[in-house]
Amino acid sequence: MGLHRVVEPVGVLPQAAWRLDARPEIAPNEVRIRVERLNLDAASFRQLWEKHAGDGDAVRAEVLEIISTRGKMQNPVTGSGGMLIGTVEEAGRRSPLGFKPGERVATLVSLTLTPLAITDGLARWDGRSEQVPCDGWAILFARSIAAVLPEDLDPQLSLAVLDVCGAPALTDRVVSRCVAERAARGGGPVTVAVVGGAGKSGSLSLAAARRAGAGRTVGVVPVAAERDALVAAGVADVVAVADARDPVALSSAVTSALGVPADVTVVCVDVPGCEHGAVLATAEGGTVIFFSMATSFAAAALGAEGLAADVTMLVGNGFVPGHAELALGLLRDEPGVRGLFEARLAAD
Repeated sequence: MGLHRVVEPVGVLPQAAWRLDARPEIAPNEVRIRVERLNLDAASFRQLWEKHAGDGDAVRAEVLEIISTRGKMQNPVTGSGGMLIGTVEEAGRRSPLGFKPGERVATLVSLTLTPLAITDGLARWDGRSEQVPCDGWAILFARSIAAVLPEDLDPQLSLAVLDVCGAPALTDRVVSRCVAERAARGGGPVTVAVVGGAGKSGSLSLAAARRAGAGRTVGVVPVAAERDALVAAGVADVVAVADARDPVALSSAVTSALGVPADVTVVCVDVPGCEHGAVLATAEGGTVIFFSMATSFAAAALGAEGLAADVTMLVGNGFVPGHAELALGLLRDEPGVRGLFEARLAAD
């Protein structure tokens, strides 16, 4: 679990630690990765970008400062990090991960618990995108999760997909169960709303919901440009424009689009303040899945209580067995989803 890498405070797990030991020497059950690219999570990058008013140099400087000070990439405001791709340099003789030197891999655990050192000063990154070309090393523990990069996809595309692969996997699980339970009772179709439907996790979640048997889906986006892109992608039955931070507007948009509140609402936006709208947009007895690292779980719980809303709220923890394969399969099989990802990468 990496307890021996915790510098302070002693006794906590690496994710909760303030600082990790990122020395390159590995224990027998560790793996060292030569890092070539980081993918900062959306909430973290947005917070840094807004804090520095779009000054890429200042964003780069702060990311470097965080990594050098903490021995990992963990935004002190959002608490989140991201993930990385690189090449296996050395695998300890007792590592259970099964990697061999020379394999290119993507980590499927957060940078918030991954010992990390950067050696090139992020000289090739302008601070203006979530993907960060770099040189350095990272350490994987025996309990870490990583995947060998597929040969048929561009590494940057794979990185973008694998960064959010937990979202479609959990959406698939929840919607599949809801569909089965509804069928057993002889009920009608299951409705699904994805807030932030044009983003990475949102578009994959829409595709996963449809594949899992959802009868009707709505993707909610904040602006007309994202609406047009999502309509063109064809991964949602209907697309609605609403500010997810406005609870009544979000609830009205979802209910108008679906005809009823959503049985399952998936929150994939990277801004705070969307909790109450998601609860309000969900049917009694329904489920809300929060994937955004900008979510306040206190606001979600207390908001649901204050609204007397009987909804189940789930934290998307980023791991579901088979999540990488499911997400990559959706990308390969859904041209609309792939188009959204490629357009985003081109814009970055």
